[in-house]
Amino acid sequence: MPALQPFLEDLYDRYRDVSEGQLASYIPELTKANKDWFGISVVTTDGRIFGVGDVDQPFTIQSISKVFAYGLALEDRGRAVLLDKVGVEPTGDPFNSLIRLDEDSKRPFNPMINAGAIATTSLINGADPTGKLNRLLAMFERYLGHDVVIDMPTFMSERSTGHRNRAMAHLMLNFDMIAQDIDSALDLYFQQCSVMVNCQDLAVMAATLANQGRQPITGAQALERDYTRDLLSVMYTCGMYNRAGEWAYRVGIPAKSGVSGGIIAVVPGKAGIATFSPLIDKNGNSVRGLKVFEALSQEYGLHLFDLSMGRCVFTEALE
Repeated sequence: MPALQPFLEDLYDRYRDVSEGQLASYIPELTKANKDWFGISVVTTDGRIFGVGDVDQPFTIQSISKVFAYGLALEDRGRAVLLDKVGVEPTGDPFNSLIRLDEDSKRPFNPMINAGAIATTSLINGADPTGKLNRLLAMFERYLGHDVVIDMPTFMSERSTGHRNRAMAHLMLNFDMIAQDIDSALDLYFQQCSVMVNCQDLAVMAATLANQGRQPITGAQALERDYTRDLLSVMYTCGMYNRAGEWAYRVGIPAKSGVSGGIIAVVPGKAGIATFSPLIDKNGNSVRGLKVFEALSQEYGLHLFDLSMGRCVFTEALE
């Protein structure tokens, strides 16, 4: 099996000229991205870092934030409350579907679609909107090991054009899935999506989940280890928009994508992997990123059910 760093460099050369996909346009600020940006990063649970390409290029985290906000809400409210308000079932509908509330419970189907993410973020504790935002930012800082900032142009862009999200919030208010203060809940959701990261940051965050919630570089416990199972479960079944089933079939590890072009994936006990390329397909997933992960999974036997190879092959590549 090839060593990891040379293989990452080969993948970068192999896919850097892929021109399929489009920049996300429903958030106007995202159309300013450079189509050529492309990075691949791997961070192991013992803190080793591998990478190639634009791993330091900042961009907004977008829907990848849903994973980590879900973890904070679980710590604040517990599983019973979260399950009462947000389900954990996958849906084949687009991430911004207006109508997909469970017919019986009226809950959003899962926390990885927009409706479920808005309901989840509304459950984060705090005395007021500023207190909630500060707790959210502190959570991201535990994962990243450094200060975080919100990109204000993206936040304002999402706030001024997020009419579908506002409609979802009103629908959930009607069914008592979120509280009365819709504007504050939406602002917090738009702010979490506008947090600035880079590809290596995302790999560190994924490695933290691979390491049972402990940040592999700083050693900080970013998430109670008991809840890492919850996050990885919903990532595996619901994390890749309405391509989640095909991802589970082809790649086979927990993952989450965002329309700004990031994808994170977790090899439990071993490493976090991230890619960044802003050209996305019709489902909102990075085109180059999908190709990279399929190649990595095939080469190193990362699929959870690939018992013939297993993670020992990936471990050897990290040596």
